[in-house]
Amino acid sequence: MDTLDFRLRGEYVALCDLLKLSGIADSGGQGKQMIANGEVTVDGQPESRKTAKIRAGQTVHCLGQTVRVLAAEA
Repeated sequence: MDTLDFRLRGEYVALCDLLKLSGIADSGGQGKQMIANGEVTVDGQPESRKTAKIRAGQTVHCLGQTVRVLAAEA
């Protein structure tokens, strides 16, 4: 299982954008499809909201990859 760190630029990032920006999805549309197919969990729970606000400290898992979300640098 691969784990990557993603540093926020603001307070939060939309889940579909996180999948795209972290390289799990090739596009935002593909990220939305993964979410709709039930392939994404946030903090161990299935997440079906495509634009769920993902904040620092949360962990997203999709297709065998884990993304740890870190706070923006001050």
